[in-house]
Amino acid sequence: MTAEDYLEGQIILIDKPLTWSSFQAVNKLKYILKRKYELPKKFKIGHAGTLDPLATGLLIICTGKFTKKITEIQAQTKEYTGTITVGATTPSYDLETEIDAIFPTEHINDTLIQDTTKLFLGEIDQKPPVFSAIKKDGIRLYEHARAGEEVEIAFRKTTIYEFEITRIALPEIDFRVTCSKGTYIRSLAFDFGKALQSGGHLTALRRTKIGNYSVTNGFSPEEYEKSLV
Repeated sequence: MTAEDYLEGQIILIDKPLTWSSFQAVNKLKYILKRKYELPKKFKIGHAGTLDPLATGLLIICTGKFTKKITEIQAQTKEYTGTITVGATTPSYDLETEIDAIFPTEHINDTLIQDTTKLFLGEIDQKPPVFSAIKKDGIRLYEHARAGEEVEIAFRKTTIYEFEITRIALPEIDFRVTCSKGTYIRSLAFDFGKALQSGGHLTALRRTKIGNYSVTNGFSPEEYEKSLV
């Protein structure tokens, strides 16, 4: 690869590490490429779809002229795997915040779990988590939440194409989901727990695919840096 290749445009598949923000991953790649190829200060680079710090997996990074492809890539179907832990909820719907309520799980069995997944197939109404980057009155929801402010959040339409349960070891339920752009898997975990007449929160999440792009072809930021040597 040359500097010109990256300026003309490249798609880089990164396997984002746990605890890294998507912004950190992009900045790391930008630093690596600018140092290696002496790219101009205004070198364009961006990602096609945010992953939360507590999620791992596929982060598609576009460089140069290919940053124009970001909107197109973001619109493609996404696949995730992860774990929902039932019997408790958190304000953020994941492990970012502490458990705020405990619920019974004695009534939950394999049949109920499998039957409940069917309720979420197709187009559904979903409310984004209050701990999200969506803006309300010009301020991101997570800023309202951390300030202890109550905010009314509107439901959004999203589509779940597949919802497969891959392991049941209560209170943990492993899953694989394919879904449309704008789906919050944290909200799915919360709503799934509620539909089980219990509570639920997301305790692991990995994005495995966006369209035809797969994390199996991705590199960690460190591996990508080594591949340039």
